[in-house]
Amino acid sequence: MRKILIVGAGQSGLQLALGLQTQGYEVTLMSNRTADEIRSGRVMSTQCMFDTALRHERDLGLNFWESQAPRTEGLGVSVATPDSARAIDWVGRLDGYAQSVDQRVKMAGWMETFAQRGGQLVIHGAAVSDLDYFSRNYDLVLVAAGKGELVSMFGRDASRSPYAEPQRALAVAYVHGLGPRPEHPDFDAVRCNLVPGVGELFVMPTLTTGGRADILFWEGVPGGPVDVFQGIKDPSEHLALTLELMEKFTPWEYARATKVELTDAGGTLAGRYAPTVRHPVGRLPGGGLVLGVADVVVANDPITGQGSNSASKCAAAYLAAIVEHGDKPFDETWMQATFDRYWETAQHVTKWTNAMLGVPPEHVLNLIGAAGELQPVADRFANGFDNPADFENFFFDPEKTNAYLAEVAGA
Repeated sequence: MRKILIVGAGQSGLQLALGLQTQGYEVTLMSNRTADEIRSGRVMSTQCMFDTALRHERDLGLNFWESQAPRTEGLGVSVATPDSARAIDWVGRLDGYAQSVDQRVKMAGWMETFAQRGGQLVIHGAAVSDLDYFSRNYDLVLVAAGKGELVSMFGRDASRSPYAEPQRALAVAYVHGLGPRPEHPDFDAVRCNLVPGVGELFVMPTLTTGGRADILFWEGVPGGPVDVFQGIKDPSEHLALTLELMEKFTPWEYARATKVELTDAGGTLAGRYAPTVRHPVGRLPGGGLVLGVADVVVANDPITGQGSNSASKCAAAYLAAIVEHGDKPFDETWMQATFDRYWETAQHVTKWTNAMLGVPPEHVLNLIGAAGELQPVADRFANGFDNPADFENFFFDPEKTNAYLAEVAGA
């Protein structure tokens, strides 16, 4: 039986550990926190997962909360004017629903399942020196902990990383009491509110530790009026500031948020990081090799909501590659090929996300505007969040965009 060590108990690490477990591998999972510590801790992300990523969970029988979590059937875009009106406002329908489950709920539940199924769970914040020692006892070591010292083992791939600095300041609040969007009161949608020169406000339904809730998520341009959350430790102050900014820049969203309250004391999060692609193979001091997973090697800004989706897709790709490899050694050539297999999907996410962080060119503004008049354009844009590869066909190139819009208008 092949022995595999996975360091990091997030979406990718746990999904991969549980998947390998079902295939008969002897898996050890290292986490720096217990399931109870995760469940009672601070929120970790916004994690709206679209159809393809959800199917990977279903394939492994890990969709424990699917019947409880709100079904997100649409994705809407609004663009604010300088006087805080709406120049654009539309919603596209998703072909398959999306869902968000608070990672405190999911990761704690999955971790307990892994242990119940006989997996070896080690609660220990691993350092490079630990991996150097442990690696000799395993056929493969996977690093799925996207923060901390271990990431330093994976060198930055400058050719795929155009940004050296964070492009957004991030601030999240989980709330109860948000009213429905009057434009579509009969179904849930993720709402993307674009405020040119200021940032973006995302509003999305979720399942948290206390049941149904909504997430208010500001992405502020660094140094701009929304980049004001650093140093705020008081959750109620964080929420008050979130709402104050909503009232100023997105009053249509603020109108349904006047009665909200935080879900719990751990329901806020703020931070920033530079989007970075790294080389996938890490070298230990003793000569051993480790393979980076998900956002260890491809960390995109959350502006396109791809973090958990990419983590799920990476875990699925790695699981298939490990199983197909049989008893052959997990050498550097295999590690690079396994990452390259994931990059075939991830490259489209990175290209699209980096494009959305910049000032949109005229043809993209035309596309977003046309979606308000042409429902097929709105629907296709919304479904690009599930399959970002499709943006190659109508988003990046002005000629392709214009040809597509002419085709839809003509039809």
